[in-house]
Amino acid sequence: MGKNRIELKNRVILVTGAAGFIGSFLARRLLETAEGVTVVGVDNLNTYYDPELKRMRLSMIAEASNGENWQFEEADISDREMLEAILTRTAPSVVVHLAAQAGVRYSIDHPDEYIQSNLIGFYNILEGVRHHPVDHLVYASSSSIYGGNTSVPFRETDVVDHPVSLYAATKKCDELLAYSYAKLYDIPSTGLRFFTVYGPAGRPDMAYFSFAEKLRAGKDIEIFNYGECQRDFTYIGDVVEGILRVMQGAPERSTGADGLPVPPYAIYNIGNSHPEQLMTFVRTLAEELIRAGVLPREFDIGSHMKLVPMQPGDVPVTYADTHRLEEDYGYHPDTPLREGLRRFAAWYAANLAGARTEEQLL
Repeated sequence: MGKNRIELKNRVILVTGAAGFIGSFLARRLLETAEGVTVVGVDNLNTYYDPELKRMRLSMIAEASNGENWQFEEADISDREMLEAILTRTAPSVVVHLAAQAGVRYSIDHPDEYIQSNLIGFYNILEGVRHHPVDHLVYASSSSIYGGNTSVPFRETDVVDHPVSLYAATKKCDELLAYSYAKLYDIPSTGLRFFTVYGPAGRPDMAYFSFAEKLRAGKDIEIFNYGECQRDFTYIGDVVEGILRVMQGAPERSTGADGLPVPPYAIYNIGNSHPEQLMTFVRTLAEELIRAGVLPREFDIGSHMKLVPMQPGDVPVTYADTHRLEEDYGYHPDTPLREGLRRFAAWYAANLAGARTEEQLL
């Protein structure tokens, strides 16, 4: 399918989940690089993890703005009337939907929150862009929808009908809803399957962040599946670059032989295409935390690891095939794991010391 080129200059762009990890970095990047852009951020600042981290990210965005081209709305996407009011007032050209209840394991015991945010919230977004047409809807899916797929690397054409967590099931539902809305209402839509995003100012529930917290406190960390897991770790800067490129190339509208719209719809993996053994990841993280002064030089990571079985909802490997992204947008994430963890460790050390620099947040 061809792409309709979208110029971001002087556009209004709505970013949901703007206080989240990916959303905050995307908002900053837009404000720093897209001339005349206005970014409207929406986030409910929920307490899934410490809202203070989310407020810190919002301050980062404000620092990147000129005071006029950044607007923030504390709102919940499951509140349809409030979302409708925001869309009516701001009239965005592009919507990047990143708001969701995250976390695979959390979904096992808190299903209501996933239905409310990931299904009802996304339905509200789709209804919103149906009645307030946009040039492009870009939304977050997840590598989790590949479930226990044993064929690697994971390709967008793989069958993804067997999710192993409720979180994954909601993301699969989102893709189906987006496809049907693209077909019925001719809405250019692109879903992005993110693979284990990490980096500075990330989510505290992610392994690299929670491991750093526990190791600094002298606690042991649990290594699931006895260390036999592999993850396609993808640096936050690479993910944002991928989103930016996709935003600027919407699936073209066209008409099929039946006289009805061919769905202007696409799906892309965004991953590093280089799965790392979990044990390699842990040792690299420890080395970079030592280098940054977070852990003492004599720290022995081996004495702080506890090997445990696989957890419900988890999968043994994730591995992105990104040929489709490369062919359509000329982009492939490539930040090495050590470089990305070094940037995280530098940010973490500075954050603990109560200091923060722009360089450490790039």
